[in-house]
Amino acid sequence: MATLLYRLGRFSFRRRGRIAAVWLLLLTLLGVGAATLMGPTSDKFSMPGTESQRALDDLDRQFPQAGGATGTIVVAAPEGTKLDPAAVAPVVKEASGIDGVTAAMDPFQVGSVSQDGRYALIQVQFDKPADEVPDEQKAAYEEVGADAEGLRVEHGGEVMGGEVEIGSTEALGVLVAAVVLVVTFGSLVAAGMTLLNALIGVAVGMAGLFSLTSVIELTSTAPVLALMLGLAVGIDYSLFITSRYRQYLAEGLQPEEAAGRATGTAGSAVVFAGVTVVIALAGLSVVGIPFLSVMGLAAAGTVAVAVLVALTLLPAFLSFAGRKVLPRKQRHADGPPTEEGTAAEGFGFTWGRLVTKLRVPLLVVGILGLGALTLPAQDMRIALPDAGTAAEGSAAREAYDLTSEGFGEGFNGRLIAVVNGEDAQSTGAAAEKATALIKETDGILTVAPPQLNEQGTTALLAIIPEAGPTAVATEDAVHDIRDRVAGIEGADIALTGATALGIDVSEKLADALPLYLLLVVGLSILLLMLVFRSVLVPLKAALGFLLTVGATFGVTVAIFQEGHLAGLVGVDTPGPLVSFLPILLIGILFGLAMDYEVFLVSRMREDFVHGADPQAAMVSGMGHNARVVTAAALIMTSVFGGFVLMDDPIIKSIGFALAVGVVIDAFVVRMALVPAVMSLLGRAAWWLPKPVDKALPDLDIEGEKLNRQLAAETRDETLIPV
Repeated sequence: MATLLYRLGRFSFRRRGRIAAVWLLLLTLLGVGAATLMGPTSDKFSMPGTESQRALDDLDRQFPQAGGATGTIVVAAPEGTKLDPAAVAPVVKEASGIDGVTAAMDPFQVGSVSQDGRYALIQVQFDKPADEVPDEQKAAYEEVGADAEGLRVEHGGEVMGGEVEIGSTEALGVLVAAVVLVVTFGSLVAAGMTLLNALIGVAVGMAGLFSLTSVIELTSTAPVLALMLGLAVGIDYSLFITSRYRQYLAEGLQPEEAAGRATGTAGSAVVFAGVTVVIALAGLSVVGIPFLSVMGLAAAGTVAVAVLVALTLLPAFLSFAGRKVLPRKQRHADGPPTEEGTAAEGFGFTWGRLVTKLRVPLLVVGILGLGALTLPAQDMRIALPDAGTAAEGSAAREAYDLTSEGFGEGFNGRLIAVVNGEDAQSTGAAAEKATALIKETDGILTVAPPQLNEQGTTALLAIIPEAGPTAVATEDAVHDIRDRVAGIEGADIALTGATALGIDVSEKLADALPLYLLLVVGLSILLLMLVFRSVLVPLKAALGFLLTVGATFGVTVAIFQEGHLAGLVGVDTPGPLVSFLPILLIGILFGLAMDYEVFLVSRMREDFVHGADPQAAMVSGMGHNARVVTAAALIMTSVFGGFVLMDDPIIKSIGFALAVGVVIDAFVVRMALVPAVMSLLGRAAWWLPKPVDKALPDLDIEGEKLNRQLAAETRDETLIPV
């Protein structure tokens, strides 16, 4: 692999104009495609194979007028007064007049008025699902009641779901990354070139992704996740190759040769790291959840583009920059560095030697510390987010809070029982039995009278739980209802609604989590065995990854679920973690952890293979790569941290968890525990049974074969007579 990438790097270096033109042309074409073909994103969470999804599908067929999105307009009178039906009637009329609204229920006719008469709920039924309701209709819905004098009117419900906006907060992460690059390289040219290369890759990936939205349904979080990962890995991959290029220049190589070798060595690690991230993200498809599969594939696509850009466009940029990527003092030096010009050993060497002396205490403190951080994870709860965790001041949150104030939290978590019978008589009888059984269920406040379709073969039962949508009591009530109505004969009864669907999504993801974790850990062991030709190094890396995941879950649960220090990250209301966060976090952190593992340990193996003592090889690996891994981790943390500033609770929690995970994995696991274990294992770290060694292909990630080939070519040239 290293030899192939070496040739690719030199080719891109020599053909810099053509390579740059190709990427710019591709960016232009995809940009035009995105501008003309881009479709809306969706907040729809479908879950094939679950009872709630089956009930929703039945509604679309048997009761289409009830299958569209619903809205809830909350009306409240001033404190100490009651609502006047005459004052509420114009609000109902205005809502019913919106295009696409099939019905708006007068609360005084259907009984959705609070006991004190101060609050009322106007149920609004749309003819299309929430993701298909046009923006004009949503805007008109949000304006309903704006002229109602003396009344407070808030708008909530499914129809209020909207796209996650990408704003200026993400730019803060990029700005911090730029500062880290300048400090790391000591050169504005190197920093600017690396950042520009990564931004072009992100732009290409995002333009391609938005071009597909006309034919592929994307959730609103998918583009944000793709942007988050594309920025982080794009900057890091360019950083790794640029750093190795600078190293070769400092050793006296000519720019073209330095670019080729940097692409062959660091580029090999980039390919491996990128492939692991892509596999882990694409592996989310095995869970069988459509919206999660799309999120994983979208992010995997941007990572793949980041790898291609780093391997082709970056060498072209290096050709334009030449020796300007070096600090000014080193730009005009020709030939190998003299003793006076050799840079002093940095902190990485000092830290490596210190780890050798304190390896046992470091391991004990590190493992116990990460274990302590993991403890809150045992209480982790997952759920689909509801409006109760939305940003304070948002329309959905205001409606949620006002509904809870007037009626109780359960009115925000309405359940729907769908009763399908062969005829009107059997359907009605089954609906009556179901109503009686559901009313007896603990945690249920009330059940509305059945609503029948025109044929009388399908009935809807609106169920109001006592607790909120994500409460444990509501989850228990859903299971109890399903158990109670399962024995009713003469009709098929299924429980659905946003709350029930959220519970089904969470349970399916929770069931898939152990299998996915096992798949990822097994994959890491196999891939690292191929790279490092060792048994213990992959096992050590996998155990370190488990420590990272556990500690990251623990910290995230402590802040987002339990509320400790929640104000520091702008969490208004603690609650369960979003359902897909754990499995998504495992997939992404796996790839990032393998990044740092490869870049640190590959240099250790390289020196060991060339005859260095195991302890010296460990110190050398830390000395040469600690600085670049530290910079990479800081960049990733800053990029992910920029998303913590967003109001959307889903993106906020994902950004926070990834930022914390990178900090723990890079600075605790890879920079402390990994060298301590390598020092403790010594020569045994590189043991591999001979039969396994023969069976495994040699990927040459560290460029050992390339170095031998180049050395042989150099010897042959010196033997040619003049």
